[in-house]
Amino acid sequence: MPVQASNFKAEISTLLGNKDYAGLKAKLVPWLPADAAPILSELPVEQLAVLFRGCSKELGAAVFTYLEHGAKHKLLKVLTQPQAAALLNELPADDRTTFLNELPLDIAMQLLGLLTPEERKIAQDLLAYPEHSVGRMMTLDYVAVRSDWTVRECLDFIRTHGYDRETLNMIFVTDAGGHLLDDIRVRRFLLAEPDTKVSALMDGNYATLAPTDDREKALGVFRRYDRVALPVTGPDHKLIGIVTADDMLDVASEEATEDIQKLGGSEALDEPYTTIALTKMVKKRASWLVVLFLGEMLTATAMSYFEDELAKAIVLSLFIPLVISSGGNAGSQAATLVIRALALGEFKLRDWWRIMRRELAAGFMLGLILGAIGFLRIVIWSRFSHIYDPSPLKVATTVGAALVGIVLWGSLMGSMLPLILKRLGFDPATSSAPFVATLVDVTGLIIYFSVALLVML
Repeated sequence: MPVQASNFKAEISTLLGNKDYAGLKAKLVPWLPADAAPILSELPVEQLAVLFRGCSKELGAAVFTYLEHGAKHKLLKVLTQPQAAALLNELPADDRTTFLNELPLDIAMQLLGLLTPEERKIAQDLLAYPEHSVGRMMTLDYVAVRSDWTVRECLDFIRTHGYDRETLNMIFVTDAGGHLLDDIRVRRFLLAEPDTKVSALMDGNYATLAPTDDREKALGVFRRYDRVALPVTGPDHKLIGIVTADDMLDVASEEATEDIQKLGGSEALDEPYTTIALTKMVKKRASWLVVLFLGEMLTATAMSYFEDELAKAIVLSLFIPLVISSGGNAGSQAATLVIRALALGEFKLRDWWRIMRRELAAGFMLGLILGAIGFLRIVIWSRFSHIYDPSPLKVATTVGAALVGIVLWGSLMGSMLPLILKRLGFDPATSSAPFVATLVDVTGLIIYFSVALLVML
């Protein structure tokens, strides 16, 4: 990005006002579209339209891809129909599909009508795949060669047809029927002798995706095989498109954001935090807060069953927040660790018993640590205060033993709940930290007062 980024917007505005398209082009050349687009999104939509009318189709499409969604929508409204059609037809198929998918159905259908018959068919084919599937993300701009070609023929073909391809890092090998045979890194072509046959470069080691695969599965395949592009094949193993690493970076960011929002006890926001409507954000946050609030009301019900124990040792009420929060914290820790491990594919659902054993051991040891601290705190404090009389040792034992049980239970709940949800077909991230904490609060009170009932008799 050029150093004078702060002046870029003002300079662009001046050039647009003067209709100096030559100067505008010279000003945009040093900028990457990804750097220029956020700044250009802040321009009045009328100026943005002038810019897109004056720049080349290639530059316009490159910048449009990185504009904020609202700016894209406004821009298309002020462009003439031929200008909007030219822009949409120039967009990469995968980026266009993403944009159309974010629009209301009636508007998306109107924009589809602006495409050429060939581009419209491509767009409709991609939009026909399930949402969040590989088919919605793939691009048809790839380079495919034949196994009986020489390296020289391949390089000539790449020079002729590779200019507007999505990536040239991977070259795909197909037979006469379009069936995928292999994928080869372009450096192998560059380092091979010109007369070498493509078949001599093939090793048969490649991974594929299906168009109906979920994008999370695709993300896992990219991580496993460390590829910059993966081929997408149909049921007959014909090559129908590719997915590139830059799209996967977007998916990784979106999936991580969604999981973090759910872990925080909220529905996932489908728009940026700063642009989503306030009422929509309140709606997404309120539903979970109401559920959690109703769950927390059960703590009062649980406490009502232990009025006698509280009456015998009212000092026990002082430690309710301490022991309950410890169980909730332990459960939240376990839930977060397990959900992230699931997302990264570190274990499968069939490994649930191994996870349970680990959390039983970890929860017991963590409970012992907190229980020992709680026990010692009460014993030591009782030397300087009579607040725990007449039985400070019993109070210390109750708190210490309850902490062991509650932290153990919280760890177990936090680790198993995501696995249960996953097994039932739900998103494990739904078992958010506040949700786990609420469950542990209610059951933790029962554990605490059950221990008190045994110890304080």
